[in-house]
Amino acid sequence: MKTNTYIDEWDLVKQFFPKGWEDRAKELGALTRQRKFKSASDLLRLLLIHLADGCSLREATTRAKYGGIVSISDVAMLKRLRASSGWFRWMAMELLKTRGLSLEPPNWLSKYNVRTVDASVITEPGSTGTDWRLHYSMKLFSLQCDHFLVSRQDVGESFVNFQIDCRDLIIGDRAYGRLKGIRHVRKHGGHYLARLKNKAFKIYDLKGNEINILEEAKKLAIAEVQDIRIAAGPKASSREKIRLCVIRKSDEEAEKAMKKALKECSKKQRKVNQETIELHRYIILATSLPSLITAHQIAELYRLRWQVEIAFKRLKSIMGLGHLPKKDEESACAWLHGKLFVALLVQAIVDEGTFFSPWGYPLPKQ
Repeated sequence: MKTNTYIDEWDLVKQFFPKGWEDRAKELGALTRQRKFKSASDLLRLLLIHLADGCSLREATTRAKYGGIVSISDVAMLKRLRASSGWFRWMAMELLKTRGLSLEPPNWLSKYNVRTVDASVITEPGSTGTDWRLHYSMKLFSLQCDHFLVSRQDVGESFVNFQIDCRDLIIGDRAYGRLKGIRHVRKHGGHYLARLKNKAFKIYDLKGNEINILEEAKKLAIAEVQDIRIAAGPKASSREKIRLCVIRKSDEEAEKAMKKALKECSKKQRKVNQETIELHRYIILATSLPSLITAHQIAELYRLRWQVEIAFKRLKSIMGLGHLPKKDEESACAWLHGKLFVALLVQAIVDEGTFFSPWGYPLPKQ
């Protein structure tokens, strides 16, 4: 006796969506009118063809038409994408909650608007092959995109690419640990937290003596966090005072980071700087936060940013396949929120299959 072994994979994917996602589509304005769409499921399926598969709007609508999902124009789809920004953001936040991450800021951060920034290269489809760089800022505790800039690839990652307000606490990775960007944040009354980039600037103690941060870091034991006050800049009269929080990695994590750095040097045919390689044994955070916020709290804040960075890394790998709306702010933010949802969805599927169940998807709660 033959049995039907066909399984609708879309039904499997839907098991990973947060509870109430269909109702939220209407509440958050993504599906205020159901013209041509039978359900929120059909709308999301169409949008994910564009966001996850890297198809243009026109290709996505063509696939949806011949796949029997919906028949709609690319212009109408763009309008639907714009309207779905809040829906995507809500679903991304719910997926983060399932990973055990709190989206409520602790009391000691109540006076700050905490933002995390990053950038990624977008390759434009077509014959030109032009590369763009997308610089984006998200509020860490709401995952709301509050600023983006599309530039040519030669515009590097820096805090100077972002507007800063006096309540902002802006967090970036090692690419943002440069003196020019740090001064930009402080000039506009904000605070920063970034990984220190080796040899980005000379480091002095508060008496004006040049210091070697590696020698200071070597004094640390595992799980110890050291708080160091330094000054940076070529001229003694205008040096920027910076607070460094130094954490030693576990031996396993340090070896992984050093091997990765050596591989990168080999790939790009760069000369190996042994001091830079050794610094991969440590996390060195530069910040302007006051001393009433402890070094351990600063380390914990960066750890939380790093958890979101896992999604960002997935997001970056997906971004290269997408078609970024370059001129329309509303659609670009919706596109970014949608990409973040896709990144977290992919991570949830991978986690389920790897760690939680042998069948690879969550069973509905009874």
